[in-house]
Amino acid sequence: MKNVIGLVLLLLSVAVGVGTAASPSFDEKAAERFAKLALACVHKEYPNKISHVLNSDADVAPPRKLTPAFCGCYDWHSSVHGHWLLVRLLRTFPDASFAKPARDALRKSLTAENLKQEAVYFRGKGRASFERPYGLAWLLQLCAELREWDDEQSREMLANLKPLEDAAVERLTKWLPKLSHPVRIGEHDQTAFGLGLMLDYARGKGDGSFTKLVSDSARKFFLADKNCPLSYEPSGEDFLSPCLAEADVMRRVLSQDQFAKWLMDFLPQIPIKATADWLPVTVSPDPSDPKLAISMD
Repeated sequence: MKNVIGLVLLLLSVAVGVGTAASPSFDEKAAERFAKLALACVHKEYPNKISHVLNSDADVAPPRKLTPAFCGCYDWHSSVHGHWLLVRLLRTFPDASFAKPARDALRKSLTAENLKQEAVYFRGKGRASFERPYGLAWLLQLCAELREWDDEQSREMLANLKPLEDAAVERLTKWLPKLSHPVRIGEHDQTAFGLGLMLDYARGKGDGSFTKLVSDSARKFFLADKNCPLSYEPSGEDFLSPCLAEADVMRRVLSQDQFAKWLMDFLPQIPIKATADWLPVTVSPDPSDPKLAISMD
């Protein structure tokens, strides 16, 4: 389930544009399929793969006690973007058949009490790198989605999230200046994908200082890059493309003319004429294997 949700999120972040009509191929019927995936996941506690530092016997507890808001979907970040998916679908299809169960699921998770405990856990000793940057970036994306949704319930949930949101921004603000080189793998630790989500959040909130930090970081890491080895992708366990994710964040920080020039140097192999076969799609050899199920180019 975790791997299916992860793939869905990557596709939906492109396919469903907020403030614009949904793609003709992404209708309410398709949305309902994705909503059912998320609803089956967000409160399913087991199996669960926790990334958990034990400081004492007191830290030995089930996921629902450690992180009560985001304890389902196999791991913390998957639970976060599973909740994001429900919010996104509710915004896009507010009167769909899944609207009420989606609202109920969000209301059950994103309570003030649950999120205060999340913030306590987050700030615990030895957890400075917890879910950094992937899970934290998705948390900020969830906050951005709620902030852009003109809805009474969304405002309540956003207020509940504030302790965790503030902690995430604080942690990322301290971390980014210390990061000397970007992480270029096609998995969770990748720098480019996380920066893209952070930048969308910062701009949506109107946080000028965080926007500048993230934009400057993207330029520092990627502006001089050339000839990205796209032919080396994907690696066997990738679910993000290092080359394409880097291009995706740089389009956010460069002007159109600057980006066009940068992209020609960075990915000179992109065809000038429209073609459908220059970027082959990878098919998972074993969907039951959690390290192979979302490998994609």
